[in-house]
Amino acid sequence: MLRPIDCTAAGELRVLDQTMLPREEHYRTLATVAEVAEAIRQLRVRGAPLIGITAAFGVTLAARQPGATLADVLRACDELEATRPTAVNLPWALARMRQAARASGPEGNGLHPALLREAHAIWDQDKAMCQAIGEAGLPLLPAGATVMTICNAGILATGGIGTALGPVYLAHQRHGNVNVVACETRPLLQGSRLTAWELTRADVPVTVITDGMAASRLRHGGVTCVIVGADRIARNGDTANKIGTYGLALAARAHGVPFYVAAPRSTYDPAAATGAGIPIEERRPEEVQSFAGSQVAAPRASVWNPAFDVTPADLITGFLTDAGLLTAWELGALR
Repeated sequence: MLRPIDCTAAGELRVLDQTMLPREEHYRTLATVAEVAEAIRQLRVRGAPLIGITAAFGVTLAARQPGATLADVLRACDELEATRPTAVNLPWALARMRQAARASGPEGNGLHPALLREAHAIWDQDKAMCQAIGEAGLPLLPAGATVMTICNAGILATGGIGTALGPVYLAHQRHGNVNVVACETRPLLQGSRLTAWELTRADVPVTVITDGMAASRLRHGGVTCVIVGADRIARNGDTANKIGTYGLALAARAHGVPFYVAAPRSTYDPAAATGAGIPIEERRPEEVQSFAGSQVAAPRASVWNPAFDVTPADLITGFLTDAGLLTAWELGALR
């Protein structure tokens, strides 16, 4: 299976640079915490679960330096946690790494092995959660099903088969008759560049549409359901995901199409009572002003570029989790 991250024999981190897809499948070797932080910030590595996994392995790079101390590791955790504010998997994974570092005993040779074990445990857990999410969503996708999605919540975004795409991959394996409609996901095209790339690589039929075509495609009929990922889910079920998800949920409701959010329990944030408590990352205006290196917006026009929006819980049919298919109420009770 495609592996967007891996560890080298030397203990460094090898990541697929997703900013270069689909033109080139290029891997980068990251040897320092600063390089990992840059890769997360610049979206070379992205997707809430994979960000958390990558950051965990980034912490191990601090611990492998000669004479590394607990203070060095904790500083690395702080640096990595500051890279992106919305995905709750990032602080969740780093909290585990801080705990593992403090529990490793006296500083010295035991620090790096303890952190490496914890990083692998986080990765293995996410892989298992993705499989469970896929199994929870599989009954929703009979032969001939068509799934609409936005952004990328597949192998490229997680430690396993994906969240939103997990049920798709399992349906493809079980009966081989499932189709995907992928919204292109402006401004950085994670749908057309990444989702379409990994699905075609796996021989899953996929059709790319622009974000503005989603409502018309739903009205046209034949879409079984919408499944999206999540970067943070509030206690009441309000969900932050890639910008455009809220509009897709409204269109799905208007056309009577079920709308599901797929996410592992590491994405749930009981500290945020509602979506109003979720921090929304704003990114550089250049991402909107330019397209494939060419200026496409009037130079003096202002730009608003939030990376995420919040979909209210009442627009969400259900949550595909590693604990099964849940309602917002059941999700809250699970905590």
